[in-house]
Amino acid sequence: MADLLPVPDLVERILASVSPLPDFPQPLMDALGLAVAEDVHAPIALPSFDNSSMDGYAVVRDDVLTASPEQPVHLPVVGEIGAGRADLVALSPGTAVKIMTGAPVPRGSDAVVPYEWTDRGVAQVRITQAPSPGQHIRPRGDDVEEGDLLIEHGTVLGPRHLGLLASVGRATVRCRPRPRVVVISTGSELREPGSPLGHDSIYDGNSYLLAAAARSAGAIAYRVGIVPDDPRTFTDALSDQLVRADLVVTSGGVSQGDFDVVKEALGRLGTVWFGGVAMQPGKPQGFGTVGDDDTPIFTLPGNPVSAYVSFETFVLPAIRRMMGKLPYSRPLGRARLTHGLSSPEGKQQMVRGVYEVDRGGAFVSPVGGHGSHLIGDLATSNALVVVPPEVTALSAGDMVQVLRLDEEF
Repeated sequence: MADLLPVPDLVERILASVSPLPDFPQPLMDALGLAVAEDVHAPIALPSFDNSSMDGYAVVRDDVLTASPEQPVHLPVVGEIGAGRADLVALSPGTAVKIMTGAPVPRGSDAVVPYEWTDRGVAQVRITQAPSPGQHIRPRGDDVEEGDLLIEHGTVLGPRHLGLLASVGRATVRCRPRPRVVVISTGSELREPGSPLGHDSIYDGNSYLLAAAARSAGAIAYRVGIVPDDPRTFTDALSDQLVRADLVVTSGGVSQGDFDVVKEALGRLGTVWFGGVAMQPGKPQGFGTVGDDDTPIFTLPGNPVSAYVSFETFVLPAIRRMMGKLPYSRPLGRARLTHGLSSPEGKQQMVRGVYEVDRGGAFVSPVGGHGSHLIGDLATSNALVVVPPEVTALSAGDMVQVLRLDEEF
C-alpha cells in the first residue's frame, strides 16, 4: 500500500490549493447560510429610544405612589402615543398620556401603568396600583449598546443573525459567496432519468447525487448533461462550463480502463494529479486545476458510493474553505458498533451505517456490503463509520469514529 496516498495527505493538498472566494457586500436574504467576512458592530443602540413594554399610561411615578383599589388616583389624560406616532414628546407632572407597546416614552415620565391597573379612561384615568421605578419601560440600549460587537468574522449567518442585522439598520453584510460548482457525469452507458433504458445502459444518478450534495453544502450547483466516453467531447464540454465554475466535479473515467475519458483528456494538461488513495471505497482520485483561471477540478470515481464518499472526504472541505466556513471537514463523533465488521489493511474504510441515539448512548449499525455500486444502501444510511487503515476488524460493542451525514456543522 506504499504507493497509495493517505487520505489526510490529499485533504491537506486540496486545502493548500483552494483559496477562500473574495468577499463583497450582499443583501441580507442572500447572505443566509454564508460566512461573515467582517466583524459587525452595532451602528445604533437597541432599543434606540426608551419605549413602553405595555399598553397603558405613561406617568410621573410620584403622582401615583399612593394608588390602591381603595384609594385610586385620578389623572387627566393629555394625549396618546402610538408606535411610530410620537407627536407628544414630553409629559408634565400631574398628567398621564395613553401609550402603546413599543411607543417612545415621553420626557418626564419614569413609569408606565398597564391597562390592567386602570379603568382605561380617555379624558381621565383611574389608577389603582403604583408601578415601581422604571417599570414597563424598556430603556435605550437595554438590548444592544451602540458599538457592541454583534457578529464575529467567520460566523455562518442564520435567521436570528439576519433579524439582528436588519434591526440595527444593516441592509447588507460582507460575506464570501456561494461557490459555483459544475458537476459532469461521464459515460456512454449513461441515460437521463425518464428516458428509455437499453440493455447496456444505466440511468445517471451520480450527477444528481453530487449536485445535490454540493447544494446541500451551500454551493450553487450546475448539473451538466451526460458526456460520452470521448476525450474531445469531454474537453469541449469542460471548456464551455469553466466560464461559470468556481469548482468542477466529474464522476467516472478515472480508473485504469480503456475508456477512462477524464484521465485521458486531463492527463495531457499536466495540472491534474491522478492516483490511488488509501481509502475504500474511493481509491482512484484526481485533483488539480484547469483553464486560464486555474479552476479546481475533482475527478471522482464512477461508482455512486465511491463518488459520494469522495465528495464528503475531499470536495466538501474545499467548498467550505471557499465559503470561509469552519471547520472544513465534517467533525468526527463516536458511537458503539452494533455488529462486527472487517476492513482491508492499509486503507481507511468508510462503512455506510445508521446512527441512532437512545438511553444507552449512541449506536451505529453497518448497512449493506462493501460494494461501491450499492446506492440503495447508501440512501438508507445516515452516517459513515471511519475505520483507520491499521484496523482490520471490529467487534460488536467497539467504539468507532462516525461521520453523521445529515447534521449541520
